[in-house]
Amino acid sequence: MDEGRFSVSAQFRVAPLFCRPWTLNGISPRLIESHYEHNYGAALTRLNAVTRELEGIDFGTATPQAIGRLKREQIDLLNSTLLHELYFASLGGDGRTLPEVIANAITRDFRSVSHWRQEFIALAEALAGDAGWILLTYVPRDGRLINQSASDHTQSIAGGIPILALDMYEHAYHIEYGPNTTAYIAAFMRNIDWASVEARYNDAVKVAPPRPLQQSEFKDVPSITAEEVQGMLAAGQPVQIIDTRPRHYSTRAQDIVDGAVWRDPERLDEWIGTLSKEAPVVTFCVYGFHIGCQSAAALKAAGFDARYMAGGHYAWKAIKGPVKLFE
Repeated sequence: MDEGRFSVSAQFRVAPLFCRPWTLNGISPRLIESHYEHNYGAALTRLNAVTRELEGIDFGTATPQAIGRLKREQIDLLNSTLLHELYFASLGGDGRTLPEVIANAITRDFRSVSHWRQEFIALAEALAGDAGWILLTYVPRDGRLINQSASDHTQSIAGGIPILALDMYEHAYHIEYGPNTTAYIAAFMRNIDWASVEARYNDAVKVAPPRPLQQSEFKDVPSITAEEVQGMLAAGQPVQIIDTRPRHYSTRAQDIVDGAVWRDPERLDEWIGTLSKEAPVVTFCVYGFHIGCQSAAALKAAGFDARYMAGGHYAWKAIKGPVKLFE
């Protein structure tokens, strides 16, 4: 058999319907069939047409505006396709019962499953009469779940992995529910396939977060975040905060972390005796690279519970930590 006769050129392929329409509670096969064929199918067909047009374009003669328009349309259609596939894959179960892993994850990030439901439904009802998507998304950067309201196909959380999708475009409900979006949302919630959501969550948590800054020369020196330092101060915990920005920088500085004292890092041997070993020490420089790390390393070697503040002075200012005039 000539296998070449059955080869398919590079294109985005249709995903078989994930849910079984006849099993859904309050959502008819007619609604799902129409949605899948006419809306998902149309987005996929147009996506392939635009992709072929982009593949055949002469970038030497085409205008940047034409290229940009086609590329924006391609991304819009691709997101529509992917979100529709996730929507259909979100249906087909008993939405009232959550497996342990996903229930624990939602409780961790939303205080309770009930609180998550209230927020998710409120976001959906806020889109009533409008158009968009409500998504439950896992963010590898922070290792947490977040609800998201997207008013069109192009809005997304960069690096986020959606694991549950509710289509709030009119085509998803109007032929059956008319303007009664409350009933449609309730039906969706009743039919969530939590086993599949949990499976997607288990896949998502395997995705590594963005690579953090790594300084191999200071890999043995403990660090602390600006948020953690702020939390210690807010809680009234004893902490010694030392600004070790080098003199050539500090002489031009106008502000300093409120609660910190400046010490010349080149004269550490002279001021180390003023510190107490009974309270932790946090050192920082301008950006959290060398000087603050070196100071923390020297203090740690001298027996202090010392850490450097990652990101330095500017990380503190970026989180709107309190500062005072540098005197």
